[in-house]
Amino acid sequence: MKLLFLIAMVCLPTAAQTALPAEKLTYKVEWRMVNAGTAVVSTNTTPTGTFLQMHLHSSGLVSRLFKVNNNYTVTLNENFCAQSSKLQAEEGGKRRETTVEWKGNRSRYEEKDLLKGAMALERELDVSACVHDILGALTVLRKQTGEIGQDIRLPVSDGKKFVQARIQAQEKEKIRTPAGQFNAIRYEAFLFNDVIYKREARLFVWISDDARRLPVQIQVRMKFHIGTVTLQLDKVEP
Repeated sequence: MKLLFLIAMVCLPTAAQTALPAEKLTYKVEWRMVNAGTAVVSTNTTPTGTFLQMHLHSSGLVSRLFKVNNNYTVTLNENFCAQSSKLQAEEGGKRRETTVEWKGNRSRYEEKDLLKGAMALERELDVSACVHDILGALTVLRKQTGEIGQDIRLPVSDGKKFVQARIQAQEKEKIRTPAGQFNAIRYEAFLFNDVIYKREARLFVWISDDARRLPVQIQVRMKFHIGTVTLQLDKVEP
């Protein structure tokens, strides 16, 4: 289901950050108590910026119902401001390639239907001088700490919309995942309900309350008839 890709690309940023070390985070995806697939997020930093990659594929029952095989890459500058992104998506019977470029105060979005060999959607937006894509925003959230109850508003764009998104640090909790047990801070990111995404849902991210600030769990809670999708950290490399 397309939602698996959306929730694997969440949460939010600031500016003027120090570089993250190279790493690979692997998540198990669960939907309605069933194994739904795997998400792998890789980070590589060079003197010119940071490169993030994510591969998401469905498995088991979910794959039989709606196969997903997506690859996403984004280039960020030294402040984690988005420069360009590319998504190659196989979702059910659709094959799409989406590119976004952010230059100055403008962004350009192009979505191609690979099966029809035609442009599906083009859009240009006015944006702030520094804007964050969804995956880069998760990286930046790891670099900041906030007081419980604090609200943060940050410039976020997926190429089709641009908003000053709100995130709230809500509670400290213990979270158990396949990678172990963590003391974590739960954040809620207000990106659904027609902010960035139209779907009615609530989005939560748990970041470990330690020096590594690992995103240990991501969860989208939807209406009962749809259910909850959860990503749990399974492996950290190195």
